[in-house]
Amino acid sequence: MSFSITGKTAIVTGGANGVGLAIGRHFADAGANVMFADMDEKRLAEELGEQADDSNIRFFAGDLREKLTIANLLSATIDAFDQVDILINGSRQVIPSDPLDTDDDSVKTLLNQNLMPALRLSQVVAKRMIKQAGDGDAPAGSIINLSSIAARRTHPDLMAYSVSTAALDQMTRSLAVAFAPHRIRVNSIALGSVMSASLQSTLKENRDFRDDIEKHTPLARIAAPTELTETAQFLASDAAGFITGQILTIDGGRTLLDPVAAPAH
Repeated sequence: MSFSITGKTAIVTGGANGVGLAIGRHFADAGANVMFADMDEKRLAEELGEQADDSNIRFFAGDLREKLTIANLLSATIDAFDQVDILINGSRQVIPSDPLDTDDDSVKTLLNQNLMPALRLSQVVAKRMIKQAGDGDAPAGSIINLSSIAARRTHPDLMAYSVSTAALDQMTRSLAVAFAPHRIRVNSIALGSVMSASLQSTLKENRDFRDDIEKHTPLARIAAPTELTETAQFLASDAAGFITGQILTIDGGRTLLDPVAAPAH
């Protein structure tokens, strides 16, 4: 069975840069209709403006922490492509935290950024998938959450990010069970160090950070965003039809080692 997604429609959040942009472009090249969503309207226009509106690519700018924005994103997707078959929850934020600071609201901030939009969007998209699938045995849809190995590692400065990604992994398992009777699969890809926009910024500020990452990664490098795209396509395709509730790790072997002090970005 091939990994075909031709003719399917995908929403990709975090689609203005990094992994989200790479996955969305790959899906479009593979024949899917893609709605790229992100808060950064300028970056969306720069990356996709010449391709949008007259092809299988559209983009949507808005703050997905707002429920109305989520509803508008779904409406824009249906208006453009008539359906939605795949959801990639790829919008993520990383901020440092101080577990000893009682005024540090970073856990709340990242739960609101990394968890709640993914949950709410999954819920409204799942309802649309159920409606358009109707009766029968055919698959109704696939939801893929982009998580992090930080969910399983301990690093004080990343406590808030770790909590939010751990919550995202548990949400993946819970929704997989809840949505299974409706023929919707839910999986997560837990990323190690991938050259995202945020990581690029961090590396510019801290030149030793790259060496630290590579030292603690058996494959001794940082992944390119394009190295995640075919895994996402597999999970989105009918070839993964019996896979749900799984956290698939892509980290160059990082979690095989046990240095607690190594940041999991």
